[in-house]
Amino acid sequence: MPHTHAVVWLDHHTASIHEFGADAVQTRTFKAHHHSTRQHNSDVRAVHEFFGEVCDALASDKEVLVTGSHTALADFKHYVIKHRAALGPRISGWEIVDHPTDGQLVAFAREFFVKYDNLKGTRPLPQ
Repeated sequence: MPHTHAVVWLDHHTASIHEFGADAVQTRTFKAHHHSTRQHNSDVRAVHEFFGEVCDALASDKEVLVTGSHTALADFKHYVIKHRAALGPRISGWEIVDHPTDGQLVAFAREFFVKYDNLKGTRPLPQ
């Protein structure tokens, strides 16, 4: 099933990726592995590993919408810019959202991509 769009909801503990096409949705969930390092007394390494897993899972998606809390989005965006620059151009938007259900998140993403594609001129505007 070819997917062209994906929506990610993430915080620092979990991420859900919903890849979708015209009529099908495939969902995957990831959980962070927390292990502090003695040197820094923090879990920066674990967060980077978690964000890396999310980026790897988005490797085949053409356009991605990233959603979540303000802090999680800022940290993930910084990670993408610094460590996964190739993913950056495929991220169509960053939206702050609370904890939607899977159905609400996919509906939000479908609406987002219709507007996004209309702005890019890749879909005709409705008559």
